[in-house]
Amino acid sequence: MSNALSSLAINTKWPAQHPDRIQLYSLPTPNGVKVSIMLEETGLPYEPHLVSFETNDQFSPEFLSLNPNNKIPAIIDPDGPGGKPMPLFESGAILLYLAEKSGKFLPADPAARYQVIQWVMFQMGGVGPMFGQLGFFHRFAGKEYEDKRPRDRYVNESKRLLGVMDKRLAESKWLGGDEYSIADIATFPWVRNLVGFYEAGELVGFKDFPNVQRALDAFVARPAVVRGLAIPARG
Repeated sequence: MSNALSSLAINTKWPAQHPDRIQLYSLPTPNGVKVSIMLEETGLPYEPHLVSFETNDQFSPEFLSLNPNNKIPAIIDPDGPGGKPMPLFESGAILLYLAEKSGKFLPADPAARYQVIQWVMFQMGGVGPMFGQLGFFHRFAGKEYEDKRPRDRYVNESKRLLGVMDKRLAESKWLGGDEYSIADIATFPWVRNLVGFYEAGELVGFKDFPNVQRALDAFVARPAVVRGLAIPARG
């Protein structure tokens, strides 16, 4: 396995010290920590590598050889299907892969399984993009725009999504059902970022979504989440 990994282009920029472990290329952003949290939760052996946006690592030929979409996170499992290295990008796909590999956080029962998967897709298609755009228009360059219609569009859509989650969490302990799952690992880093780093809690009326707050509190109290939120360590 180690010889196969050493022949990959990404290994020239981020050499594997433990080539028998899953290699994680990431940054502790809401998308990035989905995978570090999942790896911490499952106990799968892995080695993290920091992809620094400050030095545009994500645009390097080495990283693009793994993810042509130049986004974190990405992984290589040296012991993938058939015992061959498995490169993978897109956080939702990685969560599904790691859930199947570990047998954890994704129900075996088909009906329960697809309940979880639909909420993962809800995060990928809605929560991440909408909360991210709100962050841009509220905290970053967009806050200087005099026209607040773009910001308000994402505020309103973020409120709607929070309402969907709050209703679900009024009837269910976690998004996918009564058991913690990859749906929660996918979603709650974004909720945490919305009210924390983006400082948009008041803007979206977060106090009006007590069930989301309850689940967020339970999520961030998990030891594996606490560890995963800081991986890979910045500089």
